[in-house]
This record gives sequence, C-alpha cells and structure tokens, in this order.
Amino acid sequence: MHRPRITRLLADQDGVITRAQARAAGLTGRQVDLRAQREEWSRVAPGIYLAADRPRTARADLRIALHHAGAGAIAHGPSAAWWHGMLDNPPRRHHATIPRHRRTRVPGCRIRHRDLDERDVTHRDGLPLTARALTVLETAISIPGGTVFLDRALQRHVSLPQLHAAHRRNRYRAGATQAGRMLRIAREGGASEAERLLQRLLRRGGFTGWRAHVRALGYELDVAFERERVAIEVDGWAWHRDAERFARDMDRQNALVNAGWQVLRFSWHHLATAPDQVVRDIRAALAARR
Repeated sequence: MHRPRITRLLADQDGVITRAQARAAGLTGRQVDLRAQREEWSRVAPGIYLAADRPRTARADLRIALHHAGAGAIAHGPSAAWWHGMLDNPPRRHHATIPRHRRTRVPGCRIRHRDLDERDVTHRDGLPLTARALTVLETAISIPGGTVFLDRALQRHVSLPQLHAAHRRNRYRAGATQAGRMLRIAREGGASEAERLLQRLLRRGGFTGWRAHVRALGYELDVAFERERVAIEVDGWAWHRDAERFARDMDRQNALVNAGWQVLRFSWHHLATAPDQVVRDIRAALAARR
C-alpha cells in the first residue's frame, strides 16, 4: 500500500525523499535501509535520499539543502528567485534561512539565521521559500545588475506597494539601506536621476558643445550636441513607462533620425552600472559626425 505514496513523493520532490517522509508514508526503518543497500536510493545527506533513477538536478540540490538545514529552513535570495521563475539559472551556491535560535552547516549552501514574518514565507511545488516581494528585494541587492532585475520584477512579478510593505517588515535586515535606495529610485521612475547621471558623466568626461533640454522639431531633447546633430535621450525604469509613452518616444526618435539627427538612448541602468561604455558610445557618435 505504501508504494504509490512513495512513488508520488519522489515524483513531486524531484526524486528526493527523507527518512522521516518514507516512514510517514508507511516504510519501516529496515525497508528504507534495504532500498539504500540495493542502491535503489542513494544517501545524499544524513537521513536524505535520492532515487537512483532520477538525476541530481539543481532542483534536487535545493531540496536536499533545505532538508539538511533542518526544521524551519526556507530558500531565500537568488535561490528563491530562481524557484519563483524570476531568474533563468540557479545560483552557484544555494541560500537558506533557518530560525534564529538554530545553528547548522550545510555544504555548498549559504545559511543565515532569521525569524521571518509569516507574510514573507510561501510554498511553491512543496518547497518553503521567501514570498515574491521579499525575494525580489533580497535578490536585487545580492546579484550583479540588481536594478535591472528589480525593474523586470516590477513589470512581471510584484507591485511597488508590495515591495514597500516587505521592506518595512524587514527594515533592520542586512542590505536594507541599499534596498531602500533602489525602491526610492524605482518609485520616482529613475528619469530625473538618469538625467543627472548623464550630465555628470559629460562634465567628468570633458565633453563640450552640449546643452540640456534643447528644442528640435517641436520636441525637447534631454541633451543635444547641436553642431554634430547628436541627441541623447535618457529613459527611466521600464516598469514606469506605459505603452503610450513608449509610442511617443518612438515617434520622436523616428522624426529626429529622418531629419538627420543621430539619437543615442541610455537607460538609468546603463548610466549607473556601465558609465564607461556610455562615454565610449558618445565619443564614437561625435567622432563619426566630425
């Protein structure tokens, strides 16, 4: 009678099963040991097994890590973001949160100790992990290109009020200051700060002959080198731009190009994370026009 339950558990858990789960499904301790001895199951950690006919995937690895971390362990950060479908690939090392009072070590897994609000915990495919909003905040401050990740998450997975609520509930966590700054920029849309970043780069790069807020063809250009007819437009965060604004921007760019302008577009993310490339692109455009 226990075989269908065991089969279902293994199918639902990427081939991973614990000794306690097997016992709860009807196996005796001796029967569990026999499966290991016959190499039907391989022991991958204390009290944790992987079915021999199932590959050890990244999904299996995360389940194994959480079982190994013990009661109350949940995935967080990039591990949770990957499990939620927000990242295409799993992190090199998984991330697990365990209750503050517990201590343990899990090979290949980053462990942190924190007691989380129940609103910040969820389950997906039987795996306990941080809820979407906290996952987004904690991932954005821990991976390269975190602002791009946050911008994309606001378009697809979470709302700004949800992020603010999660931030307030966890305002004393490590990285809260950085996350708060990202949220402020996201709330403002990033366009104003993007303009300031661009103008700062132009001054530091020693560029001359440019002006801000130039009128051309009835449009206002963020920055223009009028002699070379090079226009520079800056965009805020994508989640903040609606379809109507996007269409207007395309119309403006097409009109300028048809009138002989070269138009460069940079997002807040370009200006904040790749300033050297922005400067190179501007120099190349100007050199081609002289």
